[in-house]
Amino acid sequence: MMGVKGRAALAIFFIVFFFCSLWLYGGLDRWDYCLKVYIQEKESLTLHRNGTSEEDDMTPMEMCPGQKFQVAVLLMHLQAAPVSTNDVLLKPYLASWDELIKFIDTLGPMVGLISQEIESKTSIIRELAKKEEAESKTQESEGFAEDNQASESSLPLPELSPVSDATVGRAYTSVRSMIKAELDQGLVDFTQQTTSGCRTLLRLHRALLWLQLFLHSLANEDLEAGRARSPAELCREAYRLTLAQHHLWWVRKAAELAFVAMPDRAFFYRLVCVETQAEATAILSRVVRAIQKVYDRTQVALEEHGMLELP
Repeated sequence: MMGVKGRAALAIFFIVFFFCSLWLYGGLDRWDYCLKVYIQEKESLTLHRNGTSEEDDMTPMEMCPGQKFQVAVLLMHLQAAPVSTNDVLLKPYLASWDELIKFIDTLGPMVGLISQEIESKTSIIRELAKKEEAESKTQESEGFAEDNQASESSLPLPELSPVSDATVGRAYTSVRSMIKAELDQGLVDFTQQTTSGCRTLLRLHRALLWLQLFLHSLANEDLEAGRARSPAELCREAYRLTLAQHHLWWVRKAAELAFVAMPDRAFFYRLVCVETQAEATAILSRVVRAIQKVYDRTQVALEEHGMLELP
């Protein structure tokens, strides 16, 4: 027969699994946390420390042998995502999430369940992009055939109007092109849940804030000032400051149970191929700054179109 500890572990597993399922199907999507409120109520995020520069951030990192998660690959994708001063390219953005999913998977089986739900959301946007691209190619082929037929019959060709990105397979190139295309096509519903790319992006955007705050805490925890908090405590705090504010009591408890078995600080040192907190601070701060650029641009784009509270 299964012992008391075994039954307890099994119960926790099913609670967290149910929590993740609610996330996937929209039951936990009432998140309206705003970074500005956090900055006002708590210490401001000082992401650019003294002595850092754009050149420092662009210095290539070395690959970490023998592991799936690569902080160098994550940083490369994050730095490739921001374009101009107000947009984010979706391909490197989603590639960043691929690497972040590997990072989440290292935090333990309970927390790793969350990565499955995040992966399902990246898949939604990718499938929408593939569908849109296929439809655009079909329209182009039909238009080419019609042009040939008209040319063969010596009929005058109709005057063509300028086409938008959405009509030539580029609707899902960036955050702003996706927002514009889905609004133009009526795919975004502000009153009920849909599978639009914009709604899916909002859920990823909120999860990115949780990870950003966690990595920021890992980078800046002062080990010299008394008892340093464990990664589990830091991750729990990041959760409480973001997602937990809009979860039911039992959901918060289930989520926090998932953080209990997280690895220690030495594990995270090995994960980014460093040996000291100072080295970890240098690397993780670069990642946090890169996330900040992506997050800020996405936040502004969603806010401008009133999408920060999509159901």
